[in-house]
Amino acid sequence: MFGSTIGNIFKITTWGESHGRGVGVVIDGCPAGLPLSEADVQIFLNRRKPGQSPYSTPRNEADQVEILSGIFEGKTTGTAISMMVWNKTARSADYSEIAGYYRPGHADYTFDEKYGFRDYRGGGRSSGRETIGRVAAGAVASKFLNHLGITLQAYTRSIGPVMIDESHPDFEIMYENPLNMPDSAAAARAEILLRKMIADKDSIGGTIDCIIQGLPVGLGDPVFEKLDANLAKAIMSIGSVKGVEIGDGFRAAEAYGSENNDAFVCDTYGITKKTNHAGGILGGMSDGSP
Repeated sequence: MFGSTIGNIFKITTWGESHGRGVGVVIDGCPAGLPLSEADVQIFLNRRKPGQSPYSTPRNEADQVEILSGIFEGKTTGTAISMMVWNKTARSADYSEIAGYYRPGHADYTFDEKYGFRDYRGGGRSSGRETIGRVAAGAVASKFLNHLGITLQAYTRSIGPVMIDESHPDFEIMYENPLNMPDSAAAARAEILLRKMIADKDSIGGTIDCIIQGLPVGLGDPVFEKLDANLAKAIMSIGSVKGVEIGDGFRAAEAYGSENNDAFVCDTYGITKKTNHAGGILGGMSDGSP
């Protein structure tokens, strides 16, 4: 099986199955001298771990990370960083019933057809639990980016038809609700909707926004290594994601060119854009805007 590695300079390889002994990641390309501890990574894993609300998977895992290599005296050594999380409540028998049928919306059928077998214990390698390795690697990447003045803010923009007030997001309160919405009123409405979905034995989708600040101009290349293409590939490789928008995204299809194009202006710092419909990327390269 190929396809467990992504990245060029900062490269990650995730490994493990949903109900195997554990899951984890190996990072190549992290520079030496970056202060890093298990606590730094655990903050991110605590945000994704299951069983924290009635709206997430009921599987209850502590998801405590262990750093196995690449750290000495609290700093990265420049060598491969290996991290793992043990699966503590992997009750494979809970999934024995589904060995005899394919679940809609999962990789059961395609995995079986491609490889001639499947790990029916929660999806095996195709499980959302694979994202633990990504989150752990993302914690390291985020810390490195912070040293360069680059910050990221991700949040829940909508659940079903319930949308936050995009004009006044309050990032101070987003972790006070189980849905990570920076809008208390929208979060309350979304919880009502989700309780109805649970009662109806149904589910509903949503959208996530991520804002990256502080990027220099020129990250990415103009053809196959476009910044937006690489971001889209990484995000689309998460099982539940079915679409990615950069900037105005599909709204650009309904806009006039005079509305969609971002005019260039000069300020005290040099050239900038009057608007940011392009989402900070022009011709596959970062333009310095969020």
